[in-house]
Amino acid sequence: MDLAPEELQFLTIADVLRESVAIPRRSPKTFYLVTLTLVFPLSFAILAHSLFTHPIATRLQYPSSDPAQTRREWALLLTIQFCYLLFLFAFSLLATAAAVFTVASLYAGKPVSFPSTLAAIPRVFKRLLVTFLWVTLLMVGYNVVLLAFVVLLLFSIDTQNVALLLFSFVVIFVISVLFVVVHVYITALWHMASVVSVLEPVFGFAAMRKSYELLKGRTRMAAILVFGYLVICFVINVIFSAVVVHGGDSHGVFGRIVVGGFLVGVLVIVNLVGLLVQSVFYYVCKSYHHQGIDKTVLHDHLGGYLGEYVPLKSSIQMEDI
Repeated sequence: MDLAPEELQFLTIADVLRESVAIPRRSPKTFYLVTLTLVFPLSFAILAHSLFTHPIATRLQYPSSDPAQTRREWALLLTIQFCYLLFLFAFSLLATAAAVFTVASLYAGKPVSFPSTLAAIPRVFKRLLVTFLWVTLLMVGYNVVLLAFVVLLLFSIDTQNVALLLFSFVVIFVISVLFVVVHVYITALWHMASVVSVLEPVFGFAAMRKSYELLKGRTRMAAILVFGYLVICFVINVIFSAVVVHGGDSHGVFGRIVVGGFLVGVLVIVNLVGLLVQSVFYYVCKSYHHQGIDKTVLHDHLGGYLGEYVPLKSSIQMEDI
């Protein structure tokens, strides 16, 4: 980003996207390797895991007469799902750590390379992990509350009373909209908290509180960016499922491979741009709240992940010894 800090607060959504897309040009080799080793496996797993689970789920719809065979099918399905979630969780945090660290290094004028990014990931990963666990706790909490409310409402519906039945459907619709709104907001909070965890000396609940403060005044902009990202990913998944997973022989093997490869490529681009957008948006929010970003301090903070905090006085003393 070549923009001055005071210019960042005036960026529109189109400007943020334009700045994000332009960032990889400043260090193409680093971003190429980050994309190849982290973003591509993540994107491929998101789409391809259904190719393995769909046949098993289909067989489980018509259980075998052998109970042992059914148990083996369930065990295989649960194992694949567990491994998928673990892989998704790990590579999501790894890709986030690499993207945020690289963008911050470019912003601070720090030399960027793929080895230095990899070297910083272990320490960044720990901070992101704690923040992610706090966000997960928040998501589980609001999901349980909304689900309990919906279940309670469904059990209390009187199907004989038309007016009450219509009112119940309206309430369920409002709850569904509220669920989407809350989910989008918490997702935006998570992405901002992830960047905060890397670039500031806070993580976990403190990073969530900091991201909440940063999003004030820019909540609508964050919601549009997050909602757009989620919609694009949803459309990609629907097309992949319809053509590649459930397409059968109607599209042919070659056609399914071509479409699948194209959709994976599109998702790789979407995920990479999404990671860059959350980094740029952090600086936009900081500038909006007139919180200056000292590039020297940021440079030293990033160096701390690489063990570069070596006081000059200590070096001189070692030379004297």
